[in-house]
Amino acid sequence: METLRIELFGHFQVTVGDRAVPDATWSQRRPAALVKLLALAPGHRLRRDQVMDVLWPELDPAAAGRNLRKALHAARRALDGEQGADLIASVGDLLCLPADRLSVDVDEYRSAAATARRTRAVDAHVGAIERYRDGLLPQDVYEDWAAAPRDALRDDWLALMAEFAELLETRGDLNHAARTVQRLVAADPLSEDNHAWLMRLYSAAGRRGEARRQYQRLCDVLDAELGIEPSPSTQRLYEEIRSNLAAEPEQAIEVWERVGDLRAQSGDAAATITAYERALRAGPDASTAVRLHRKSAATLVTQQQLDAAETHLDAADRLGPDATDQGRLAGVRASVMRERGDLAAARQLADRAHQVAVVHGDADAVVEALEEQAILAHIQGTWRTALQLQMPRLAAVDLGGRVSRFFEINHCIGQYQLYEDALAGDVEQYARETLALAERADAVAVQAFAWCLLGESLLLRGHWDAAAACLDRSCELYAPMGSRSVALPWLRRAELAICTGAFDEVAPYLGRASAIAAVTPLARHAWGRLHATAALAALERDDLDGAVESVRAASRTAAHYGDCASCGLLLNPVGAETLARTGDVAGARAFAEAARRAASFHDSMAWTAMAESAAASASVAAGDPVEARVGFDSAAALYEKAGQPFWAARSRRQAAAV
Repeated sequence: METLRIELFGHFQVTVGDRAVPDATWSQRRPAALVKLLALAPGHRLRRDQVMDVLWPELDPAAAGRNLRKALHAARRALDGEQGADLIASVGDLLCLPADRLSVDVDEYRSAAATARRTRAVDAHVGAIERYRDGLLPQDVYEDWAAAPRDALRDDWLALMAEFAELLETRGDLNHAARTVQRLVAADPLSEDNHAWLMRLYSAAGRRGEARRQYQRLCDVLDAELGIEPSPSTQRLYEEIRSNLAAEPEQAIEVWERVGDLRAQSGDAAATITAYERALRAGPDASTAVRLHRKSAATLVTQQQLDAAETHLDAADRLGPDATDQGRLAGVRASVMRERGDLAAARQLADRAHQVAVVHGDADAVVEALEEQAILAHIQGTWRTALQLQMPRLAAVDLGGRVSRFFEINHCIGQYQLYEDALAGDVEQYARETLALAERADAVAVQAFAWCLLGESLLLRGHWDAAAACLDRSCELYAPMGSRSVALPWLRRAELAICTGAFDEVAPYLGRASAIAAVTPLARHAWGRLHATAALAALERDDLDGAVESVRAASRTAAHYGDCASCGLLLNPVGAETLARTGDVAGARAFAEAARRAASFHDSMAWTAMAESAAASASVAAGDPVEARVGFDSAAALYEKAGQPFWAARSRRQAAAV
């Protein structure tokens, strides 16, 4: 049987076997539109009523049905004459393209983009970016049905190019990075951020004349299109470049430190270290060098490169750091000792770091020390007591915009409390005790934390009304802290809305969580769960397109912000289920493997259930219904033992549906 290839980027082209279908064959719009819709659909299949709603929304079902039959007949003849029914099959109410003999360039782009984001390889990015060509179906620009997928693919392509430019900048290839940002500017001339980025790249590469001309182009386009001037920050950047206020070495140091900070935020440790080392080679002053050595050491600790981390710490010590820097260096040494297993030394160093930070009023250092103390307490099994003992200090210290940094870490640790078999049973009691202590101490942020933990415990056990009250109270207490708060209570509130079928409430809660995730310094704890929750809501509404887009969005945000294995665990079973429904066997298996790997590190029936569920979805994708039923039944039994009735019932429904 012949293969079918469909190209949707640039010029629409269909090839059957080695025969290209002539353009003249598609003189009728609707047969071509039917093929395009099926090529774009998840799993390359659509219900007849879905096609009719898209192509003939103004007609009654009978008339639309007649038009669909005509279009289907014409499309089949265009593809392969009398054999065309093999290429667009009717399976019950579904119209399907042949998954085992089909290739679509849009699918290939998405796969290439995912590979580029996973590997962060230059060649992979170049290959993925070039697949986009002239965008999706430019000849169908006035077709309403093409607008949403065109915009989604364009947004993804722009995001991928921005990620590529960041990668090139991190590696010191400033000219290639500038060429990539030029494409971003050409694609969106009104994006002031991209113009400013290009100015900085030109300046860092010694191309100051081009940087000044780029600013003038920005002024011209903003004036012509919007009647406004560039923002004050961009004007300041221009003045610095024009007047050459910063010497070349100083500017290089600033650029590379900023690049390192950005790559650290996205979890790209290797690129982070490279950027900081470039800044150090540019000859910073002693104070800046101490800071760069500290940041380098902290990043190396995350990669278990402890000897290299200590080399940077020793170098910082030799530069004569002031008292504040000594405290922050002690905090990083605490993490080194923690990773070496010397918890007593780590505790002493963390306590010293906290004391120094408090004395010198360094709020960022206070939070860093509190984070390290929380992690140590978690490892030593004393986290619950330690958090309660910190109550007076937390009530007395104004964490301000740093509240998310401290409580995101503790909410992350809270996930272990909620899901580990040995801990989950009395989380509700602990949350109530902590809440009482926080109220007596007037520690508002701790109250918000405790209300959220209590709500999560009740949510997992199926106590919907009580969970709603607790999570709402957590949101109320966190809300005055602004966008630099904690996203988790809003994310859990959205999850509760899904559990109770209140789907119209999901988007507002996720919207508030998105606003927080976009600015919090620990965004990696939020985005995976956010997109997983959005995908779950879409699956429950039978909106496969929405679920697929949410899973893809998770890949994009992970590339930019990094991810957290424990906070984002829900993405594994939901992602596997979503991709299984599209027939993406490799994608479903990748999520299943991630779930298995995460569960293997913990004694948790719930996390093992997630792994079983994800593996079962992969079996569905692979066409093994027997294995899939076994997996879903196993997941249901584990969820039942873990006391999570919603997920147990959902797994049983999945088993029955196979």
